[in-house]
Amino acid sequence: MIKRQISEVKPYNAPLHFDMKALKLHGLEESGATKFWMGMSHFLPGGGAEWAYEDSPTEKIYFVLEGEVVVTSKDGDILLQKGDSLFIGPNEGRSMLNRSNQVATVLVVISND
Repeated sequence: MIKRQISEVKPYNAPLHFDMKALKLHGLEESGATKFWMGMSHFLPGGGAEWAYEDSPTEKIYFVLEGEVVVTSKDGDILLQKGDSLFIGPNEGRSMLNRSNQVATVLVVISND
């Protein structure tokens, strides 16, 4: 077992994201997890992520801890609020945007391809 304390996790800028900070909590380098990694993303008002993952074999799960975000897929917008989760399958593209005036915090789990 490997415990990670939030106070020891260093924030990083995720590619194709804007007005947000990410914290990688678990993964190969952080705790030896080989099948997935887990992070926490803090989106400022107006923050989000550009269209991505349409060519990615990974599976993703988003769980909103605080606030709300809108995830856009080819089929339209999905509003995720506190307590909501979303599974995104392989090769499903998405963009994200925090349209509210509150910080949104999202727990992210992504499989390793």
